[in-house]
Amino acid sequence: MEGAVVASVRPPRGFRDFTPEVMILRKKLISRLESVFRRYGYDPIDTPAVEYWETLAGKYGEEAETRLIWRFTDPWSGREYALRYDLTVPLARFIANHRDVPMPFKRYHIGPVWRHEEPQRGRYREFYQCDADIVGSPYPEADAEVIDLTVDAIRELGFEDGFKVRVNDRRLLAGVFEEELGLTGETLIKVYRAVDKLDKIGEEGVRGELEKLGLPREKVDAIMEFTRLRGDPGELLSWMESRYGSNPKVREAVEHLGEVMELVTFKDRVVLDFSLVRGLDYYTGPILEAVFDDVRIGSVAGGGRYDNLIGIFIGQDIPATGVSIGIERIIDAGLELGIFKLDEKTYTQVFVVVMDRSVYKYAWRVAHELRRGGLNVKIDLSRASHRKQREKARKAGIPILAFVGPAEAERGTVTLYSTRTGERVEVALGEAARRAFSLLI
Repeated sequence: MEGAVVASVRPPRGFRDFTPEVMILRKKLISRLESVFRRYGYDPIDTPAVEYWETLAGKYGEEAETRLIWRFTDPWSGREYALRYDLTVPLARFIANHRDVPMPFKRYHIGPVWRHEEPQRGRYREFYQCDADIVGSPYPEADAEVIDLTVDAIRELGFEDGFKVRVNDRRLLAGVFEEELGLTGETLIKVYRAVDKLDKIGEEGVRGELEKLGLPREKVDAIMEFTRLRGDPGELLSWMESRYGSNPKVREAVEHLGEVMELVTFKDRVVLDFSLVRGLDYYTGPILEAVFDDVRIGSVAGGGRYDNLIGIFIGQDIPATGVSIGIERIIDAGLELGIFKLDEKTYTQVFVVVMDRSVYKYAWRVAHELRRGGLNVKIDLSRASHRKQREKARKAGIPILAFVGPAEAERGTVTLYSTRTGERVEVALGEAARRAFSLLI
C-alpha cells in the first residue's frame, strides 16, 4: 500500500536469528558443556534477564556502566532496570538472597546476556554465557579446579589442540603497578584499561594510551616491559619471587599461584601472561582467559577470583571464583577450523509418507505409534503428493521414510526405508518403532 510503513524483517544490529541447523549445533555443544559441569559436581541455577539498575551499578567499571549496559526506565513505576551484563553479578545477588545454600556452593548457569557494544565478528549484543563458579572457598584448589574444568570443557567441544589458558593474578599487577611504580587511584584504573586493550590495539596503541595519561617515559617503558613477560608458570613465578619477593602482594600471589599450578592437571595448556588484566573491576586474585592459537577471535573463556563482590550485597565478604565460556565464539572458531559442521538440519528421525489421501487416518495412527515408541516423527500436513513428501524428507536429511499406502493400511503394516543404507522392510505396526530404531544404528 502506497505510503505504508514496512516493518523491518531484520533483527536489530548485534542480534541474530538462528536457523534449525545452527540451533541443533548450539544445543549439542551446550549439552556437552553441561555434562562437563555436572561431572565436576556443579548444579544449575537461573536468574532473571532483568535486574534492578542498582544491582548492577558500581560492579563493572566506568565503561560498562556508562556505555555497555542496556539500561531503561519502567514507564509505569519510574524505576530503573537493566538487562544483565553477565552471570556473575546476578550470582552474587542470588547468594545474598539465598544465604542457606551449602558452602562451597558450586553452580553452573547457561543463559543470554546483553551488551550495548559495536557488533563485530565474535562480538554480539545478545549472546550466551556458560558459567561455572565456586562460592565459599578462598583456597588455591578452587582456582585449580576452574582451570581444569575450562580445559576439559573446551576439549569436550572437540578442540583437542590449538588452544591455551592464559593465567595472571590481580595481586601481581597491583604489587608491581601500585607499589613498585607508584600508580594509584584513577590513573591505575586507566592503566589497567589500556593494558587490557593490548590484543585489540597492539603494543604501540597501548603505549600511546599510557603516554596520554601523562606518565613519565620510564614508567611507560616499565609497564610495557612487564606486560611482555609470558611463559612457563613455574619459571616466571620463581623470577617474580626473586625480583619482588619483599612485596607482600606479589609474595601472596606467587604462593597462591604456585599451589594452583601444583594441582592443575593440564599443565601443558597453561601459560602465565602478565599482560592479562581482565577489564572488570570485581576481580581480586587469579584471572584466566582461554584463547585459540590459529583463530583471531579473542578469548573464548574468561574468569577469575572475585572475593569482594558478594560482600557488596551482604556486608560480609564471601570468596568466589569461576569461569565463563562464550558459546558464540566457540561456534565461530569451530566452524572456521572445520571442527563443527552445519549438516544436521532436523531432529526428525522418521517421515511418514502418505501415498494416498484415502489412508491418511491410518498414516496418522502410524505416526502416533512411532512417537509413542520414542521416535521423532513428521507427517505431511500440506496434502502434498508423495513425491513432494519424499523430496522434503530428502532435503532435510531425514534418515527413515515410513511409507503408508492402501496395501499397508489393509494389512496393518508400514514399509520402512533407510535413506542411508537403502534397506526396505515391511513390518507390523506394533513392531515398527523397534525396527525403525534398528535402522538408525
